[in-house]
Amino acid sequence: MPTPDLAAVRTEATTVKDTAGYRTFKVANVVVLLLVCAVTLYPFVNLVAKAFSSEGFIAAGEVNLLPRGFNIETFRYVMGDAMFWTNYKNTVVYTVVGTFVSMALTTPYAYALSRRHLKGRTFFIGIAVFTMFFSGGLIPNYILVADVLGMRNTLWAIVLPGAISVFNLLVMKSFFENFPSDLEEAAAIDGLTTYGIFFRIVLPLSKAVLATMTLFYAVGLWNSWFNAFLYLDQKELFPVTVYLRNMIAAASPAADPTQDAVQIGANIQSVTMLLTVLPIICFYPFIQRYFVSGVMLGSVKG
Repeated sequence: MPTPDLAAVRTEATTVKDTAGYRTFKVANVVVLLLVCAVTLYPFVNLVAKAFSSEGFIAAGEVNLLPRGFNIETFRYVMGDAMFWTNYKNTVVYTVVGTFVSMALTTPYAYALSRRHLKGRTFFIGIAVFTMFFSGGLIPNYILVADVLGMRNTLWAIVLPGAISVFNLLVMKSFFENFPSDLEEAAAIDGLTTYGIFFRIVLPLSKAVLATMTLFYAVGLWNSWFNAFLYLDQKELFPVTVYLRNMIAAASPAADPTQDAVQIGANIQSVTMLLTVLPIICFYPFIQRYFVSGVMLGSVKG
């Protein structure tokens, strides 16, 4: 008589089989998620298709998932303009500098608010939360930034007025509140100061929330156009979003009835949106692995 395989018997005895209801749930879950992905991706795929389609097919509403009448005339028109590249460079500078300034201000502020022994902690939290519900208004803000502070037509008019997002601040504060206090106490026993603990212990172990907040700030600055539209008068200082906004407003086939003008007017919006969002799409995968864990870890507490 053959000797039974005890390992196989033990595995079969301890394995819990999925019920019919759970298997049905998994199938339904996959189907629903695939539908959500399709609905989410369709607008972007349609945008790409229109960007490379000819005017006649766009006007007839025949462009869905694939380009019709392949055409890159609008890309040539936009990317052949030297001002486009100047404004694109400005956007990169504004995003990099603004993200650095925002993180440099938000991170230590959030860490300080997370320390329960901080004197006046409630007061400083209240100041931050107050700005979420009340502001001075558009005209006072403009007078303050442009006239009183003299930041009109400067980089600082773009990066400083919204340097600290209260939402991002509160998320980081919650993350730091959940940080293991034993590590900080051990570092303090070893002789590290508060700044040493912050820079050498806390920040290296906070990559998830730092990457997430960096993404939030970078996307916001990259897509921002209103502050530039408000505080900048010189075309050489515009970000690419203002450039593209002005191009969309000016692309009117009625003003220039030539075939090239008609083609540009037909898909200028798709081309400009694609050129604006493409860098963020390329940047996102590099920090996507930190994104979910950063948000979840920082949202355990309010």
